Amino acid sequence: MTMDLIDKIEHYHPWNEQEKTDQKEFLRRLKSGENLYTRENLSAHLTASAWVVSPDRKLVLMAYHNLYDSWAWLGGHADGERDPLAVAVREAMEESGLSHIKPVTSDIYSLELLTVDGHEKYGRYVSSHLHLNLTYLLEADPKEQTRCKPDENSKVAWFTFEEAVSASSEPWFCQRIYRKLNEKLLLY
Repeated sequence: MTMDLIDKIEHYHPWNEQEKTDQKEFLRRLKSGENLYTRENLSAHLTASAWVVSPDRKLVLMAYHNLYDSWAWLGGHADGERDPLAVAVREAMEESGLSHIKPVTSDIYSLELLTVDGHEKYGRYVSSHLHLNLTYLLEADPKEQTRCKPDENSKVAWFTFEEAVSASSEPWFCQRIYRKLNEKLLLY
C-alpha cells in the first residue's frame, strides 16, 4: 500500500504553495521507508482528516476537540491502517456518531504537514511531532443524529463554511487549512 500511496501523492496536484512544499516532504518520508503508519515513530505519524459536507455543499461538520480547545475537522491516526481514506471515514464516524458517511471522491482532497505540540494524553506525555495528514472530502446528511465522543470532543455541530472558519480558535488552521478546504469545494 505504501507504493500505491506514494503514487497517489506523486499524482496529486497541489492547490497552493503550502501543499506543494508539504507534498515533497510527504514523498521524502514515505520513500525513505520510515514507519509512518503507527505511533511507534515518535517524530511523525500518518493521519487522515475528513472535511464532511452536506449533500447540497452548504454545511460542514465539525467537532469541539477537547485537546485543542477548539472547533476543528474530524480525523485521526492511521494506527496501522494502510488506507488513509478508510481512516478518514472511520474517524469521522467515531467522532461524530454518524453511521452514514460516504466519500464524495476517493481522491486525496488536501494534504498538509501539521505540527503537534507536546501534550498529555490519557495521563502520559506525548512529545511534539508531525502529522503527515491527508484530507478526504466526505458527505453526510445533517438530519442524522450526531453525538460527541467524550474522550476526544465535547460537541459536534454543522456550520456554514464561513461559520466553520470563524468557530475555530486556531488561526493557522483558519487561514491555511479551513479556508483552503472551502475554496476547493467550488470544484465539486
